[in-house]
Amino acid sequence: MLSEFRVVGVDVRPPEASQPMEFHAINLGHESSCRELTQVLRHTGARSVVHLAFVLDPQQAGVLDVERMWQINVAGTARVMEAISVVNRTGGHVRQFIFPSSVSAYGPETPGPVMEDFPLRAHTLPYAIHKRESDEVVRYRAESMGDCRTYILRPQIFTGAAMQDYMVGALRGIPLGNSPRAARMRAEGKRLPLMLPRGKKYDDRRFQFVHVDDVARLLVYLLHRPHSDPAVTILNVAAHGEPLSIQTCAEIAHAKITRVPNRAAYRLVLRMLWKWGLSSIPPEALPYLIGSYTVNTDRLQQFLGADYSQVMHYSVEDALRDSFRHP
Repeated sequence: MLSEFRVVGVDVRPPEASQPMEFHAINLGHESSCRELTQVLRHTGARSVVHLAFVLDPQQAGVLDVERMWQINVAGTARVMEAISVVNRTGGHVRQFIFPSSVSAYGPETPGPVMEDFPLRAHTLPYAIHKRESDEVVRYRAESMGDCRTYILRPQIFTGAAMQDYMVGALRGIPLGNSPRAARMRAEGKRLPLMLPRGKKYDDRRFQFVHVDDVARLLVYLLHRPHSDPAVTILNVAAHGEPLSIQTCAEIAHAKITRVPNRAAYRLVLRMLWKWGLSSIPPEALPYLIGSYTVNTDRLQQFLGADYSQVMHYSVEDALRDSFRHP
């Protein structure tokens, strides 16, 4: 989708990309990255920065230390913004900063679909806490970047055939831990159980999703956006249509729900699966696996206007189904 742009990538390792790009190896977890990124922005004459660097899965990223994870996620976001500030104060013109925050920043429980001004109450899960703190950093420091439009997106749970996150991972049941036993289970096609505590309140939980391709289309749409929006624009991002019950999610995933006595038992099982290296879902993710955090997307629909259907293709149900299109 970025074929018409000159793309400059920054990461700790080169991406596996089919399109050519200029690449710079920079670790945003290091303080020196601010100076390095400033040089890249000046050298390339960058007009837009899409900040995607964030550790979600500690095992997959190889970042198990929470402090190191914070340095990448929260301090790294501040370093990117500081680099933009320096460039714009010294003759450059970065006109856009796009930061995908997360629905998890609202916390694992919301009182129905919430608007963008709802308080951010993330807790327990480091990824969610870091998204909340980074979201706050971006809003606080946006004006320091001069004449640069800032877009904060708060997308729902990502779905798609290639996506792997905590909720989709729980539905798939693939043992993604790093132990030899997990590798054997994957080779044998065995699944971990989709667990749910007993009680009607857990059956009533509703989930929204958003397809990764729709978010990609939204990012490209923003890159084409005229320089006339407010200094900061915050948008909830979710697929259209009604949220799905956990029972419907399980049916789509061809997963059988295993009941555990209560929340404490669920936490204990998660901790054991994590300790044994069978699962990549940390015990701290529990509130988000059994919570219900839905968002109102009226602002997104108004923002996109007539272009809404061209950007947001998937419904909530279709977005989830695409994660399980391959048996």
